[in-house]
Amino acid sequence: MKKENHTDKITRKDAIKKMGKYAALTAVGTFVILNPLKAQTSSPPDPGGNPFD
Repeated sequence: MKKENHTDKITRKDAIKKMGKYAALTAVGTFVILNPLKAQTSSPPDPGGNPFD
């Protein structure tokens, strides 16, 4: 029985580099989706108004 030679393995250093890229992309995507200014602009106005006027 022959042993299969796996040449698609990567080093730990390469894996850390790839994970860093994915983490940066995820952080940017999350910031864009959950941007506070954009969320505040798109929210509807307060339906009840201020009860203490």
